[in-house]
Amino acid sequence: MFKNNLKIAWRNLLKSKTYSFINIAGLAAGMAVAMIIGLWISDELSANRLFKNYDSIYQVMMHQTFDGKRGTQTALPYPLGEELKAKYPDMKYVAMCDWGQNHSLVYGDKKISKYGHYIGEDAVNMFSLNILSGDKNPLHDPRSIVLTEETAKALFPNGNPLNKIVRLDNTVDLKVTAVVSKLPKNASLSFDYLIPFQLQEMIYTWVKQYHKTNWGNNSWQIYVQLNDHATEKSVDAKIKNVVISHFTDVNTLKSVKPEVFIHPMSKWRLYGDFENAVNTGGFIKYVKMFGILGLVVLLIACINFMNLSTARSEKRAKEVGVRKAVGSDRGQLIRQFLSESLFISFLAFLFALGIVALTLPYFNRLTEKEMSLQLGSPLYWIIMIAFTLLTGLLAGSYPAFYLSSFNPVNTLKGNLNIGRSDALPRKILLVLQFASSVILMIGTTIIYQEIQFGKNRPIGFDNRGLISVDWSDDISKNYEALRADLLSSGAVVSVCQSNSPPSDIYSNNNGWEWKNSQPVEKTVIFSTIATAYDYTKTIGIKLIAGRDFSRDYADSNSVILNQAAVKRMGIKNPVGEPLRWNDKPMTVIGVIPDIQMESPFRPISPLTIIFNKEWVGFVNVRMNPKMSASDALKRIQPIFDKYNPAFPFIYRFADIEYAKKFNYEELVGSLAAIIAVIAIFISCLGLFGLASFTAEQRVKEIGVRKVLGASVISLWQLLSKDFVKLVLISCFIAVPVAYYFMDEWLKDYKYKINIGAGVFIMVIALSIIITLITVSFQAIRAATANPTRSLRSE
Repeated sequence: MFKNNLKIAWRNLLKSKTYSFINIAGLAAGMAVAMIIGLWISDELSANRLFKNYDSIYQVMMHQTFDGKRGTQTALPYPLGEELKAKYPDMKYVAMCDWGQNHSLVYGDKKISKYGHYIGEDAVNMFSLNILSGDKNPLHDPRSIVLTEETAKALFPNGNPLNKIVRLDNTVDLKVTAVVSKLPKNASLSFDYLIPFQLQEMIYTWVKQYHKTNWGNNSWQIYVQLNDHATEKSVDAKIKNVVISHFTDVNTLKSVKPEVFIHPMSKWRLYGDFENAVNTGGFIKYVKMFGILGLVVLLIACINFMNLSTARSEKRAKEVGVRKAVGSDRGQLIRQFLSESLFISFLAFLFALGIVALTLPYFNRLTEKEMSLQLGSPLYWIIMIAFTLLTGLLAGSYPAFYLSSFNPVNTLKGNLNIGRSDALPRKILLVLQFASSVILMIGTTIIYQEIQFGKNRPIGFDNRGLISVDWSDDISKNYEALRADLLSSGAVVSVCQSNSPPSDIYSNNNGWEWKNSQPVEKTVIFSTIATAYDYTKTIGIKLIAGRDFSRDYADSNSVILNQAAVKRMGIKNPVGEPLRWNDKPMTVIGVIPDIQMESPFRPISPLTIIFNKEWVGFVNVRMNPKMSASDALKRIQPIFDKYNPAFPFIYRFADIEYAKKFNYEELVGSLAAIIAVIAIFISCLGLFGLASFTAEQRVKEIGVRKVLGASVISLWQLLSKDFVKLVLISCFIAVPVAYYFMDEWLKDYKYKINIGAGVFIMVIALSIIITLITVSFQAIRAATANPTRSLRSE
């Protein structure tokens, strides 16, 4: 019986090639989208699960109150790590960690710059790193380094790296003690090498002098692994007041209220957002959103199958009648029709598999992932078979029950009347199908508008022709000579140093006091840029009032404010205004506009620019605008190679780095756009099929109308108007739904567009145009056909 059903299914496919193509193409496209989104969701949900201690690893975090707002942070004080390790036996391992940065690694004539961390020795066991070779406790020696396999190959292409000496930043020699596997891209911990955390105290005097016992500076991360008997709730209760117990300033204690807690690894990637000290979710909302969109696209494809199968019911009515007349019961007919839908679903799956294989490399580049089809995994095939069966049953269930319900007497006599009531389900499905597509079109358009809105936001400085280079000890020793050579090269017009690059702000501080400020306002957070001379000139900032730091003045106690800081302090004439910062007297010497260096979708924070030659991380270089960037860089590179010989010349363009701030939104927009286009394509396939069937069903009516003098235009309008009406109904359903969801999405952004009527009018107009284009081919074809062919039997 099964073999017979397959033969019938195959013959029906060949008999109606156009409808078969539409069904298979639509289902294949829908299944491909669902499969790719399924792979993406699986990758997101499996993040960090490679770590053996996944269920017992936590990140230490802290709630604090600043300026009346309760915030949550991963930045913690240096001494907290030692305290947790020494006094809290519930913690099996404790590993402090910096924020990660690029360092120079040199071996012989090999010179590379790679990203890595200073991290505690417990991290190796805590994160169960796969040690390919070397010591099982490789970070115990402060002068050791652990390399990933890729980094080891880059430094030692032809030799064994173990026990070799690598020079770090041209300041300290480190022995390679182990080589480990590189972690996948969806792991929260990312590195090319690891260095013992305690090395910082040996090579950086400021760590030992300033951070070692400072409970008020939050600049470090801490990871812990709990013992088997410990629970998150019990540990939270024990460590809650560990930081507050070390505060001596009663006013700060009352206003800041630091509260330490642990955040499980299972929530790092998808549940990282906090609001008023409450975990409010995070990227999980996009995982859910795209999961729903994948199901919607698959449902749209299934609706195509349902509509075309039921629309062509007259073609198969006599077949049903004959089968029932010779003894087939309804159950047998349902199984036959379901077998056909499963057969089509299987063919669609094969095409979908090919589509996924071809498009997955592009999707990986778009999402910066390393996903692949696990064709060698039995579990993968079990899931795919189940997915194909469910798709076939979903698509074929309604047609199977509908077709098997025909009365055999009426069908064999030719009295099968398919009226409006029978077409109503198809119309409802078509409306739902197009409403889903319209919602996606509106959503994609609004996301694009929000991205453009952010990109068009004034940034307050000129980020073109501006590069930044990482600071180093060699640059520190030779900065004045480096600066002089750069300026005399003709390729550079200005140079400055700063603690953060022009595309970001790395530091935030409180402790500021101003005229008439209240004690509680010492907790107000101000963004902080530390620099020396020529900052505004190099970055391209036009001063509103006052001056920049100058060699003609003693500016160690000077500060420059942005407009947001002036407003927050309530100062009318800021230049010359005395301030205090952590009890140090300061004087405002200048005011700059609100420069946009952080998120383009957030309000600009109050900013203080202070003079500090020691607090530095970058050299910023303004290239000569009269010279091409490539020519300028050819002159700049030899100068950096001369004064910074241990580092490869790696630079970042400020405008390119700023553009990366839109990557997250552009990813969401790109994914939504791709899904929207595919949804529209599938909907149009179904619309084309229904238009073809309608034209075929009304061929004699069209012939009579033509004989009676009807024009091609009037016939085109006759065949098109019903579809346009359905699409308009879809639009009116889609508009309020799309508005609600996109308005909710925009609530995450402080700097955002107002959703206007224009986007809805545009999408409705576009939907009608797409409908007319899709339907018109069949409508015009039917309207221009020779009426004698359709009426010769009458």
